[in-house]
Amino acid sequence: MTETTNAAKTEPCPTFKRTIGKTTYLVRVHFSETSKETMEDKIKRLLREEVRRM
Repeated sequence: MTETTNAAKTEPCPTFKRTIGKTTYLVRVHFSETSKETMEDKIKRLLREEVRRM
């Protein structure tokens, strides 16, 4: 696993832990500060792409 650090950002990324069955997942959340796409736009785009593959 590769870990990257950003020296300019001192706050740690938000994380959450989820256990599914016998596997525990630790997820780090980060957001691009330069993104032009809203979360709503991203979800809609992902759903359109998924439907297109069906």
